[in-house]
Amino acid sequence: MIQNIQARKLQSLNGKWNYIIDPYENGFYDYRHEPFDQSASGTGGFYDDRLPKDKSELLEYDFDHSPAMNVPGDWNSQAEKLELYEGSVWLRRKFDAKPASDKRYFVYFAAVNYEAHVYLNGKKLGIHKGGFTPFQFEVTGKLKDGTNSIVLKVDNTRKPDEIPTINTDWWNYGGITRDVFLAELPKTYVADYKIQLPKAKENVLAGYVQLSDSTPGQKVTVNIAELKISAVVVTDAQGRAEVKIPYKNLTLWSPENPKLYQVELSTAVEKISDKIGFRRIETNGNNVLLNGKSIFLRGISLHDENPLLAGRLRGEGDMRMMLQWAKELNCNYVRLAHYPHNEEMIRLADEMGLLVWAEVPVYWTISWTNPATYANAKQQLTDLIVRDKNRASVIVWSIGNETPLSEPRHQFMGNLATTARSLDDTRLVAAALEVHREGNTIILNDPLGEKIDLVSFNEYAGWYWGGTPKEILRYNFNIKYNKPVVITEFGGDALAGFHADEDTRWSEEYQEALYRNQVALLGKIDGLRGMTPWILTDFRSPRRQHPVYQNFWNRKGLISETGKKKKAFYILKSFYDQMQLKYQ
Repeated sequence: MIQNIQARKLQSLNGKWNYIIDPYENGFYDYRHEPFDQSASGTGGFYDDRLPKDKSELLEYDFDHSPAMNVPGDWNSQAEKLELYEGSVWLRRKFDAKPASDKRYFVYFAAVNYEAHVYLNGKKLGIHKGGFTPFQFEVTGKLKDGTNSIVLKVDNTRKPDEIPTINTDWWNYGGITRDVFLAELPKTYVADYKIQLPKAKENVLAGYVQLSDSTPGQKVTVNIAELKISAVVVTDAQGRAEVKIPYKNLTLWSPENPKLYQVELSTAVEKISDKIGFRRIETNGNNVLLNGKSIFLRGISLHDENPLLAGRLRGEGDMRMMLQWAKELNCNYVRLAHYPHNEEMIRLADEMGLLVWAEVPVYWTISWTNPATYANAKQQLTDLIVRDKNRASVIVWSIGNETPLSEPRHQFMGNLATTARSLDDTRLVAAALEVHREGNTIILNDPLGEKIDLVSFNEYAGWYWGGTPKEILRYNFNIKYNKPVVITEFGGDALAGFHADEDTRWSEEYQEALYRNQVALLGKIDGLRGMTPWILTDFRSPRRQHPVYQNFWNRKGLISETGKKKKAFYILKSFYDQMQLKYQ
């Protein structure tokens, strides 16, 4: 993955893409169910993007006369017949190019859900699985001077061995859901870099710069003008240059002061810049320390979905709206659930001063013993960490959510934790665990707790168990680990505008009482250092089918699908105001 794609010379391939709905995959398989792209000729599929040579030729597709949808964008929200569709859709875009002989070219996709087969001018570039992480294909030497055709077969079918698996509690938006670029780079370019504060408490900025070829002796200048830093590093035989630069008078990034520095990397043929903040995150006993100071993570969970307008968050305006709502709740922290969100979202969190829990969709019951499933999960986690390792806001890499206990699961998740630490030792590693109950005791003794930095767990007392909100105060906690406790989910549904007494499910009053008593219940935990209740806004989910109160919406949001704050919003805000004073 090319680090910081936005800093390169880009041609946007966003816009209107023609599409063909293909539930039988006629454009991919012949009538014997053999893939066209694996045939002797490699042709015959919709990816050929042909018109008949003459009036006698039979062709059973036509992109030019097919409808168009917006990219980035999911198909479910753009055509009524596709609202509940899961399967294959072909998407095509024509674009002009004028490739230069001394440059390299890549087609870059910020996210496509879920399995993408990508073709350029009728030739297959490759396949990518995973609905939320970026990928690219080099197209140097494959671009035409003039008009080019790029075609994708996108399949969002849920399958038991994939990540996520069949069962989720969010809308399975299919399509090219994030930006598409044609990137032009020099022959040798800055492929990757990391510049952060190291785990060791030295007054240095540390990391590396990785060039795209392995020629030793290449010079890279690291320049941070505001810190009066200009250092030259030299690549080794792998094209990698280690960075270790002393600094003076560094302002550390924090939610109260989200300071970002303009960092420039220059080679003989390329100059790119990035806005990077520097901070330290660690734990000590049951404290979370940001820049050495104990903090309380005043958080909220959110999905990558606009409640006001069906579909994924479409751009900066949508994302800023969601994060601004979190700020109005007096949050200093957000859990971006249950999968990697848009890179732009993380950059906005950097700018707006919100700490981030970043997660991969290892969710519920995964195929724990399938090596291919593990490889997929590991790749998605790797891609997330590679993409966001320079973002100061990200303090937690989460390896999964609500995964049931078993020995294969412990091995799978433990290996993911090890992978996360090997890729980045400067952040916390966690997962949203589950609890169980014995009598009035809520017990957390998941063996995975040994391998992660937070006692982070979901509990739904007062909604899925434990009686009414007033009855949950009878519970106490038995937590095995002496680590900071961060509650990753609690909550209950409320239909905005439905008012009743606090014992009436689905009412705003029930949710309000639930939040009031959850705050009291969780206050019994000495090591409580944060929470991300479920969830900032109502969101769409096919699992939620009550025709009056849900209607394909999960109503646990503190804000409705019309942007109205429910009564529980103010309970949580009041608690966060208290925590802000306590942890000044």
